[in-house]
Amino acid sequence: MEPRDLSAHSPYVPGRGVEEVARDLGMAPEELTKLSSNENPHGPSPAAVEVLREYAPKVHVYPKASHTDLTERLATEWDVEPTQVWVSAGADGSLDYLSRAMLDPGDRVLVPDPGFSYYGMTARYHHGTVASYPLSKADDFEQTAAGILDAYDSERIVYVTTPHNPTGSELPRAELVTLLDRVDEHTLVVVDEAYGEYADVESAAGLLDDHDNLAVTRTFSKAYGLAGLRIGYALVPAAWGETYARVNTPFAANELACRAARAALDDDDHLEKSVETARWGRDYLREELDAHTWESAGNFVLAEVGDASAVADASQRAGVIVRDCSSFGLPGCIRISTGTREGTKRAVEVLNRVAREVTEA
Repeated sequence: MEPRDLSAHSPYVPGRGVEEVARDLGMAPEELTKLSSNENPHGPSPAAVEVLREYAPKVHVYPKASHTDLTERLATEWDVEPTQVWVSAGADGSLDYLSRAMLDPGDRVLVPDPGFSYYGMTARYHHGTVASYPLSKADDFEQTAAGILDAYDSERIVYVTTPHNPTGSELPRAELVTLLDRVDEHTLVVVDEAYGEYADVESAAGLLDDHDNLAVTRTFSKAYGLAGLRIGYALVPAAWGETYARVNTPFAANELACRAARAALDDDDHLEKSVETARWGRDYLREELDAHTWESAGNFVLAEVGDASAVADASQRAGVIVRDCSSFGLPGCIRISTGTREGTKRAVEVLNRVAREVTEA
């Protein structure tokens, strides 16, 4: 007995965790600064932590009420109907739900390159095929409707990431409207706003009333610091009505995640501190790194360092973990997440030193 042919599926490659790197290097975890996974260096909201303590003894109960409470809170947050909010286990869970709702076998999706590998993975899991549109280093990874439409061939789903990972670029709102207006009627444009809280622009969610071919995905993993709980959501067209009930995995978003996300939404101080630190950090990285960097609207900065693998490895051995972007098809680049002010300053000091040493070696 063998599974079906999965050779076309490239596994998702996450940033390495502190514990595994510490074991490999024979270091204590507290000696390491992890800036490879775009996590919130301030951790979760204290309000979310308190809710986790309160509800931990109650996890024998299915998350019906908590799921409903979070859905209604998000509907209020975004001024949409509760049926337009699809809560999921991480935003990648929402991507799966959208694939289930949209794709028949053989349907094609269009994804950015470089970009989040799971867009293509979820399509293939649902027996779809994948095409891509380029974001070019030569054009500073600029995102435009024309650039996407040049590659568009009537795909069933078109994915847009704004702010884009790993480059930090954005698709301007006017460009998004042009894209929505010019794709075919059967095409859904999915706007991934995993890093949306860090940007200065208005969410694409404001376009849902006027465009029935738009879905927006968001996550609590980044600015809200709940990556370990795996909680996210999609905002979908009003006409989709009961579709969620037909594609949702039963109780996929767990009790603690729903409760913590609900509490985090009400902790404006923690969100403000997290966003402010990230914006300071990306400015500091761009100003102080001895490398070419790109403007970023996320909580990270992409830097061109030459031999990215060697620089990332040397930086890790010096106690700062960054992301080698070879897996994104950018072998000359590393991505540095913003940390605390102390952690970000340490990263700059280490990276400038090791990049110089790698160049001179």
